[in-house]
Amino acid sequence: MSETLIKPDANDMDATVLESDELWSFVLKKTRQAWIWIALCRKTRQVVAYAVGDRSEQTCRCLWKAIPLPYRKGRCFTDFWAVYQAVIPEDQHTATGKEAGETAHVERWNNTLR
Repeated sequence: MSETLIKPDANDMDATVLESDELWSFVLKKTRQAWIWIALCRKTRQVVAYAVGDRSEQTCRCLWKAIPLPYRKGRCFTDFWAVYQAVIPEDQHTATGKEAGETAHVERWNNTLR
């Protein structure tokens, strides 16, 4: 996937700002949940990484590791799901509510998937 990403401009602080969120779907029946975790570049609206699993810290770590290094150095906005705080470095992470609009792009992407 990294071959198709726009390389972030090192001089543009906004080029590596990410919005991350997770949504669930199911496989054959609702008791077989699958969570899709997405990291979206705010500036380009590109999905820079994703992970599929449960809603655990382990899956969040898989998402974080899948984010290309230049993007992993930028700010990351998420909802208040506690596992984000356990995985994303504190100085880069901002947990925010939907009303603030800081995760609006990734929320819109998730609505498109739904």
